[in-house]
Amino acid sequence: MRWILYIPLWLGLAINLHAQGNVSERSTIYVLAGSSGANIREFNEMLSDKGISNLRGGYSTLGIGYQYRLSDFILGFELFQNTGANSYYKDYIIDNKSTRFYMNVGYSLTEEGKFHLIHYMSLGAGYVNFEMLKDQRKVDDLGAFLQQPEQGFILRERNIHKGTQNFGGFLTEIGFQFGYDFNVPGLEETVGLLGKFGYSFSPFEGAWKMNDITFDNLQSGAFFRLGAGIAMPDENLFFPDAGIGIHFFYGLTFTNPDKLNDYLINNGLAPFKDTPNNIGMKIIGENRRWIYSFDVFNIANSGKADENRQHTLNSVRLYGNYGYQLYKMRNLELGVLGGLGYGNIRYTLSNDNKPDFPALFEEPDYDGYLKSKGIMAKSEVMVSYAIPVFNKMFRFVTSAHAGYELPLSSYKLGELTMSSYMAGPYLQFGIGLRP
Repeated sequence: MRWILYIPLWLGLAINLHAQGNVSERSTIYVLAGSSGANIREFNEMLSDKGISNLRGGYSTLGIGYQYRLSDFILGFELFQNTGANSYYKDYIIDNKSTRFYMNVGYSLTEEGKFHLIHYMSLGAGYVNFEMLKDQRKVDDLGAFLQQPEQGFILRERNIHKGTQNFGGFLTEIGFQFGYDFNVPGLEETVGLLGKFGYSFSPFEGAWKMNDITFDNLQSGAFFRLGAGIAMPDENLFFPDAGIGIHFFYGLTFTNPDKLNDYLINNGLAPFKDTPNNIGMKIIGENRRWIYSFDVFNIANSGKADENRQHTLNSVRLYGNYGYQLYKMRNLELGVLGGLGYGNIRYTLSNDNKPDFPALFEEPDYDGYLKSKGIMAKSEVMVSYAIPVFNKMFRFVTSAHAGYELPLSSYKLGELTMSSYMAGPYLQFGIGLRP
């Protein structure tokens, strides 16, 4: 953890450079895809003892990131979703997923220009899902599923299906980033291609242990990722408030799963009572009063289903947005946006009394899981107030966002359409940084 000392060093050097007027700035939003070669060693050893082939190794990665460069110093944030390769055993699919959130600090090995090479280190938190579920588990009758939900087992550590606040653990990454930017005629922003390679690891052994098996390798491994992004270098920009910023927010979605609750009550299970919260991240670019942004947030509700079981109702939303700044006076801004994106809804009914491995592998039927996905749209009003800090080096931004979400798909759990739950107003409050 000694490298955390680089954060105040980064700020100190950046402030000193800014005071001397010897600075260049660049803010970037990017997407990445890649792969890693990790394997689940302890689980494979258990399979070998039973004369069963190892699971397929490795996982694929999709992610989005934000990076702010001040001269040669780098500060960034990244969110990754990792999906393992499916393995098959009898009537079951064995699968794993993990999510990671990182803060990056780094140093550019090249001067500001079209080509860049950066060395960085990351600190983060995450979530792990390991499951063994029946291959054929289509559900046409929700009531019958609630009476007999057992499709296999689902193990989750730092379970974000109960809310983003459950992200945890200690994850690190070290690597290099390279890229090249292209000017686009008519645009002040540049479009770039970039790549990353390095090693991700969970430094504390046994931190991701579930049911007597360690799954640390799901958060580790050498990686290679490629992607593309949009950057705003300061030499191209003439509008004073142009830049790309990152915002983290907490909010409420004013909707309740009333129809699902009726099914739960009729089948002897407790209903969901709370208004679901939503926690997430926005990356917002502004230039000449036009606004473009990307949102990702997690809406969660959870509770006791009965004496021996828990259940969660979870939805992830991803939006691309475009809008316009209607009003600006000094540091106060008012804008409107429209968004189109992806949404899913996931219901999990899990047993609290699952045995440890290898007994769980031999008799896996304890938990049930339903999922539906589709297209979402939304409209939003955004109010923000920017506070210049560190001698106006960048701005600390507070914001409020109010809007309405509209599903463009039916979102069925069994025969029950959940589109009324996916629709509704929301209110979010955020804090962030902007150049």
